[in-house]
Amino acid sequence: MHEYDLSTARWRKSSYSNGQGGDCVEVADGILGVVPVRDSKTAPQGPALLIGTTAWSAFIEWAPR
Repeated sequence: MHEYDLSTARWRKSSYSNGQGGDCVEVADGILGVVPVRDSKTAPQGPALLIGTTAWSAFIEWAPR
């Protein structure tokens, strides 16, 4: 299992988040091999899910817009 340092990650609000102040999902780019995802509304400094880039691409293709 790899250990990832997310202390310098640049988080951005996902385009899939509710723009009305509702659900807020953030993702970080530039972490080799994974896409970190976190809930910045309820736990901005909390844990992040680390999703493999292949799985993330498949999720984005599947997710409704």
